[in-house]
Amino acid sequence: MALFVGNLFLAFAWAALTGTFTPPNVVFGFILGALALSLVAGRVGPARYFRRARRIALLLFVFLAELAKSVVRVASLVLRPKIAFSPALIALPLTAETDLEIALLANAITLTPGTLSVDVSADRHFLFVHCIDAPDPDAVIAGIRDGFERRILEALR
Repeated sequence: MALFVGNLFLAFAWAALTGTFTPPNVVFGFILGALALSLVAGRVGPARYFRRARRIALLLFVFLAELAKSVVRVASLVLRPKIAFSPALIALPLTAETDLEIALLANAITLTPGTLSVDVSADRHFLFVHCIDAPDPDAVIAGIRDGFERRILEALR
């Protein structure tokens, strides 16, 4: 936890030095701080912090890649001369167990165009997801489990 606080301090120090306290600049400072701390990892603290930071960065990258793919897919669906959707309500079996893991997964799905998290089952074993176009629901489930859910679990566990 001390490394995270130190990394936040370095991020805000970067923003103060550049004189720009915009979110992208603070995030860039956070990344620079993580790189600086990784150079002195042996003296500063456990390497676990840096593994988790890499996993979180990878999760962010996967989310942005999925976001870009979904935007293109939904745009191509909408711009077709003949609109032919195969909407589906899918029960996604959950591997995620904690409230944070389930909430992150549900929000990542909802923020991606073409999908919407509808509800979590009472026993918390299923997340119900509405897809604007899902001709193969099993492929959608596999994509979410291998993409978002796996990366979220790696980042948080």
